[in-house]
Amino acid sequence: MKTLKLFLIVLLLSGAVACNKYGTLRRVGNGPYGNYDPNANAADLIAGSLAVNSNGVAIVSSNVTFTSQSMVDQHVACGTIKTDTVNQQSAAGAATTYSYTSKYSYTLNCNSSNQPDNTATNYVYSGSYNGPNLSSTNAGSSIFTTTGLSPTATLYIVNGEFKQSGSFQSKTTTTNTGNHTIDIVLQNLSFTKATRKIASGSATIAVSETMPGQSTVTYNGTLVFNGNDTASLTLNSVNYTINLDTGVVTKI
Repeated sequence: MKTLKLFLIVLLLSGAVACNKYGTLRRVGNGPYGNYDPNANAADLIAGSLAVNSNGVAIVSSNVTFTSQSMVDQHVACGTIKTDTVNQQSAAGAATTYSYTSKYSYTLNCNSSNQPDNTATNYVYSGSYNGPNLSSTNAGSSIFTTTGLSPTATLYIVNGEFKQSGSFQSKTTTTNTGNHTIDIVLQNLSFTKATRKIASGSATIAVSETMPGQSTVTYNGTLVFNGNDTASLTLNSVNYTINLDTGVVTKI
């Protein structure tokens, strides 16, 4: 009878924990995704690189459309280069905080009729953010091309590539800390002119994580911008919804 009881206890304990891909144990049901999700860190890193409240792609590219249009409205000459350095910080009391120094360089390009056609933007940044699930110190660069600058166009269209590298610390699994890289290639990211909010678009994403004493793990995914302040992420065949304002990730 004692042997049977011991067997049942061991069986129950083995069901209460699950081995993760890095060889450590994590209790099933902990963390923001319920059962253990091997993509959780990568999904949070992607959300942080996208969301408005962590100074991600959603707000950076929107700001790029604003400056691009202002160059057209100011009737600057074709080929004009505008540079700007901005220190950006989150509002006092924000749930997610950030602090970044960003440098922008815009070039206004014209068409064969000498009319404004697009801007080419180089963006370089460094800083950090601190969110509910993860904090990160990072730096990177981006190249954006913005079209839709004519008065008759109803949308701004942004194409380009966003890159980031840095360190991270998970708050949901304290052993998950290390270095990361992110590469997001934007495809026809569209903004409604009246609101400068995202209307549609897509992206391909590659993320790598390197944790102490472990080999680098790579994640590949696709992103669809839904036009309702969310994006649908498919990462290593697992589906998520990302709130582009708050950076909250929901596994579907």
